[in-house]
This record gives sequence, structure tokens and C-alpha cells, in this order.
Amino acid sequence: MWGGRFAEGPAAVMREINASIPFDKRLWRQDVAGSRAHVAMLGKQGIVSAEDAATISAGLDQVAADYDANGVAEDLALEDIHMQTEAKLAALIGPVAGRLHTARSRNDQVATDFRLWVRDAIDQVEVALTGFQHALLTRAEEHADSVMPGFTHLQSAQPVTLGHHLMAYYEMVARDRSRFADARARLNRSPLGSAALAGTGFPIDRDATAAALGFDGPTRNSLDGVSDRDFAIEYLTAAAQCALHLSRLAEEFILWASQPFGFVSLSDQWSTGSSIMPQKRNPDAAELVRGHSGRIIGCLTALMITMKGLPLAYSKDMQDDKPPVFEAHDLLGLSIAAMTGMVESAAFRTDRMRSAAEAGFSTATDLADWLVREGGIPFREAHHVTGSAVKRAEELGVALDKLPIADLQAIDARIDATVYDVLSVDASVASRTSFGGTAPARVRAAIAAAREGDGR
Repeated sequence: MWGGRFAEGPAAVMREINASIPFDKRLWRQDVAGSRAHVAMLGKQGIVSAEDAATISAGLDQVAADYDANGVAEDLALEDIHMQTEAKLAALIGPVAGRLHTARSRNDQVATDFRLWVRDAIDQVEVALTGFQHALLTRAEEHADSVMPGFTHLQSAQPVTLGHHLMAYYEMVARDRSRFADARARLNRSPLGSAALAGTGFPIDRDATAAALGFDGPTRNSLDGVSDRDFAIEYLTAAAQCALHLSRLAEEFILWASQPFGFVSLSDQWSTGSSIMPQKRNPDAAELVRGHSGRIIGCLTALMITMKGLPLAYSKDMQDDKPPVFEAHDLLGLSIAAMTGMVESAAFRTDRMRSAAEAGFSTATDLADWLVREGGIPFREAHHVTGSAVKRAEELGVALDKLPIADLQAIDARIDATVYDVLSVDASVASRTSFGGTAPARVRAAIAAAREGDGR
């Protein structure tokens, strides 16, 4: 490949460290697509003859068919997917294959291929996240009325509904989808035609190749075109944030599946057993999702550190841009699929959830609000009165709604029997009717709006 410049071939270790074909073979579809668009443009512009362009295009079809049927061989001597494809093309059609590389460099070729791959990856994530949201909506609708404790500091705070809780994750995923969509919009410019770094003197049509590949247009600066990896970092940033959300839900499933909580039973499909303790039912899928999030964050960090000190335009360090993106994409796909399956198949123990909500004085804020609303007293005073009521309930070992009226009136004479209308967990959740609140009616409205927005 190096022509007459080098008298000797590379050392064995140099050949191995230099080759990227073991991982960039994943780009073969994008590489063939980019070459098809490039040669079609070369033919149309008269840079190569129409006959040669047709021969090369037909040869690329054969190469693609062979890759699809047999995979891509890992020939380290050919270094990467670009040289692998060119060599295979030459074996099929002869020396005319050499005209394919006219007016382009591997620098703009790989930048184009990689953008196409990341764009495809985002489209795959979009489909997967839409399916995950649908699973959340379905279970949220099923449990719009199911009462559970809402936590702060992992302490029982106020009662909410399970449907409301699941819809919180729906909102997180909606933001994830928007981040991926934003990244896709920014990456959708074609570097093809930037050549090595300075553009080319051939009369190419960059708009034509950009349109043929589904880009919104060509990149505006050839140096930036070959050296930019913002699109890969943005993809990893969105993937890392998404993985954080998946990990939070995974952690909740892990807690909820434990015996002290007992809020959920994960299906056999998403659980494992123990080699020594036959009673164990381990939430390993959720634990792996939680673990994968750390690896995905590591992928983002790896690429950012690789890029942070590189001068323009291309440096060989940038060959290492693809493994972290490929790894993160694979891990994210597995994590989304696993969490979707767990949400769809989980058996929620709503009886345990309700008991936990009733046991933690979670309606204390409702008592304080009642004192403000009905007694006309400042909230801070109502907070103090309520704290005294909670202390008395603890002493008697009863829930707030079971605290005798005499005890409540001994704390504050302004309390009357109508207070019991707000002290049950059902009354509490039903009262939270503010926009975005946990009232079942609000939860159902949020689900309906979500389904309408997604066209479901």
C-alpha cells in the first residue's frame, strides 16, 4: 500500500498494532455505501469513465454480497476495512479498482464511514428506547392506582402510585431520545471529499455524495471534516446518560426484589440461581445493567481523553475512536433490551407496596397541609404540630389515620374529625392533582398524552 517510499515491510508487532481490521470490519456496510456514492459521483463528473464507474459499482455489489454471506476476513497486512475492500474489489475486477480511490483519502473515508455507522446506531437506539417507553406506559397504566411509598433519602416520604413512579422513568427516556436525536442532527454532514485534510483539485461534487448517503450536506471545512469526532463523543455522552437512567431503575428493581422490600418478583427469564444456595433468586440481569453503565461511562472517558490533545488534522490515535463506541453501543443495546424485558414481565407486589406506604407516616405532609388549609395557620407551625402528632403515633404504635382524635386535639385543639379524610394513603395520592402530580387521574392523563405524542 505504501508504494515505493518504504524498502522494508513493517515489523510483526508494528503490523499488529497498526491494524484496525479486527474491529473496524464492523464498518463494511458503511464503507461499501460510501464507495458506491463516491464512484457514482466520479463517473457523473467525468473524473473516471462511465464504463469504469459501472464496473467498480458492480464489483462493490459483489464485495458486499460476499461480506454479507461470509463475513470480513481479518488480514492484518491489509490493515483496515478500506484496504480490505479495495483488495477484494481488485481481485474481482482487476486494476480498474484502483480508480475508486481517486479524489479521496482514507481520512475522509473513515470519517464518513464512522458517521454513517453512528447514525445507524442512533436509529437502532431510538427503536429500542421507544419499545422501552411503551413497556413503561403499559405497566404504568396497569398500576395508575397502585399505592407505594415515595422515598427521599431512601426513607418513606409521601405515598405515590406505582404508575407515577414508572412514568418518571418514561420522562427520563424521553430526554434520552431527544439527546440522541440532537446528536444525530449535528452529525448528519458528510466529510467525504475532504480528502486527506486539504480537499482535492478534482472537480468533485460533494453535495451529490452527501445527498446519496442521506446527509443534509457536506462539512464546511476539510480540516474539521477529517479530524472531527464530536459526533462519536456526543453519541457516547447520550449513551452514558441513558445508561445512568437504566442503572437507576435496575437498582430499584434490585432493592425491590430483596426480601426486606418484597415489592417485585422478577420472572425466571431475568433471574438466576445460586450454585450452593437453592433458595436464592438473584436479580443478575438488573445487576449487569447497573454494571454496564460504568463501562459505558468509561467508553466516553476513553474517547474524550484520546481526543483532548490531538492537533489538526488526523493522527493515528484516532484509530482508537471506534472500539469504545462499538463497545458502548453493544452494552447499551443489551441494557435497554434487558430492562424492557424486566419491566414487561415483573410481578409487582402491590400489597407489600401499600403496606410499606401505610407504615411510614407518609401522610404527615397531608396533615400539615390540612392544618394550613382548614386551620389557617402558617405552614411552619403546622409542620411543628404534625411532628408532635407523628411522635405520638410512634409512641402508640399506630398509623396517623389511626391516631385517636383525642390525642390529635390534645396536640392542637383546632383539629377536628374531618382530618381523617386526608390521612389515608389513598386520600393522599388522590389529592395530588397538580400538573405532574401522582393523583391517579393525573397519571392516566400523562399516559394518554404520552401515547398521543408517540402515535401509540
